[in-house]
Amino acid sequence: MLAAVDKFRGTLTAREVARAIGDACFERGDDVTELPMADGGEGTLDALGGANRITAVTGPLGDVVSAGWQLRRDTAIIEMAAASGLALVGDAGGNDAMAATTTGTGELIDAALDAGARRIIVGLGGSATTDGGLGAIGAIHAPARLRRVELLVACDVDTPFLDAARVFAPQKGATPAQVAMLTRRLEQLGQRYRSLYGVDVTQLPGAGAAGGLAGGLAALGGQLVPGFELVADVVALGEHLERVDMVITGEGLLDDQSFHGKVVGGVVHAARQAGLPVAIICGDIDADFDVSVLGDCPVVSLVERFGPERAWTEPKHCVEAATRLLLDR
Repeated sequence: MLAAVDKFRGTLTAREVARAIGDACFERGDDVTELPMADGGEGTLDALGGANRITAVTGPLGDVVSAGWQLRRDTAIIEMAAASGLALVGDAGGNDAMAATTTGTGELIDAALDAGARRIIVGLGGSATTDGGLGAIGAIHAPARLRRVELLVACDVDTPFLDAARVFAPQKGATPAQVAMLTRRLEQLGQRYRSLYGVDVTQLPGAGAAGGLAGGLAALGGQLVPGFELVADVVALGEHLERVDMVITGEGLLDDQSFHGKVVGGVVHAARQAGLPVAIICGDIDADFDVSVLGDCPVVSLVERFGPERAWTEPKHCVEAATRLLLDR
């Protein structure tokens, strides 16, 4: 059995979901490999082993925050949400959409360069910002150093640079008037990046991720890569699939987006390619999602099976029970 799962946002990390599935399998005497996954957004650092360094950096609204990141051998893993995330200011109501900055993310990249990293992975997602990466670029001393390392920018969306404000800024507290102003600022930044770095970020799919941070890092030589594929490669998903006879995947909310660059869709596709049976455990199912498109892939929704209260207050026990249901089919 392989438990290759994403986080259940607000209740369990991917590691905790995988452990709950593993505990249920252990009770039955079944072998299981626990494989926390992510798609390049929040939870990527945890899925890739967690933080082993902490650096004080500039938070999204200028306050100092302690941001965890990882350095193993010559590879650094940074999650921008740890330095520039919306959760750091509470929520959209506590954010200043015009002032929010990615400076702290740039400071983490700078710290990784100073520490000798030759490969830097930056996971995007959960940002408070729509600054087009300007803050991050300004915080990196001698940005030319990035040309000498492999900078991988893990994206979980394909939003264009100039659409970043329209698509994401309202979720970060921006008013319609502010969205218009942020869009104009992104247009100016696009021209600036093209002039300074010779990169037209407005033509790069995914450059609008994290409020345009993806585009800013691309201007400095970063390679925008699908987050799920990057994580799957690092954790050797393909090799694990060769050694198991069944796969369980899962996430907090199953919806149409689950099959567009996200963990569940990626794992289901990979398992089917390997000829393995695959099942899904999710916190809830979006009302507009047609489960019949999954064919013979069974799905257990914690909310549907155990009720919303238990799903939120006892998620670990519910995941264990859902695993037993799937194994008894």
